[in-house]
Formats: sequence, C-alpha cells, structure tokens
Amino acid sequence: MTEPVYDRKEQFRQVESGLMDGETIIAVYDAIGTGTGFLGLTNHRVIVQDKSFVGKRVAITSIPYSKITSVSVVSNKSWAGGFFSTGAIAIHVGTQTYEVEFRGEQKSHHVHDVLLWHMGVR
Repeated sequence: MTEPVYDRKEQFRQVESGLMDGETIIAVYDAIGTGTGFLGLTNHRVIVQDKSFVGKRVAITSIPYSKITSVSVVSNKSWAGGFFSTGAIAIHVGTQTYEVEFRGEQKSHHVHDVLLWHMGVR
C-alpha cells in the first residue's frame, strides 16, 4: 500500500477525521479558484469541500465512486498541449457536476486516473 499524497496537512487531517471503518486516503489535493477548498480521494469515495455557500457556509460532499457517471478534463484553451494540458477536472454525478481546478496538471491526471479505475475503466 502506498502512502497518501496531499498538499496541505490540515486538509488531509480534515478528510482523515471523517473516514469510515476500513477506509483509507489515496490523496487530498488543494483546489484553486472560486468555491472549492479541496478534493479528497479514498478507497471508497471522492470528498469535495465546497466553500461557495451563502453566508460563508462550507459543505463537504461525499461521492461514492459507483454514483459517478463520467469524468472530464476541462480546458479553456487548445488541446495542443495534450490530454492533460490543464489542471481542471469535472466529476459528473447524475445532473450535478463538480468542477475542481488544481495547481498543476499532474494532480488532475492522478485524480482522473483514480476515478476511472474506481469506475471500472481499466
């Protein structure tokens, strides 16, 4: 088993504090842009912290891998740089889409690959 990766220790601890029995952390990545604080990956689910609620409220949303319908690499520029030329991912769950932007395309690549693996795309 590999050690979990993370950007900020306090975000890692926050995800760690909410783990269920038998659940382990794969990664916790700090998000940039409006609304999202971080994205956590465990062996059972995706955890998204959303800071965009009115009144400075924060939501932590758990998304079981089995409920994810698709994952997108999001870019506002040409694909000339390759499939992972951006650091943004969109996770589609039914009619809801969670978009998360990271510092660096290697993090979006890792999140993308973990999501697909758990969705059964191997």
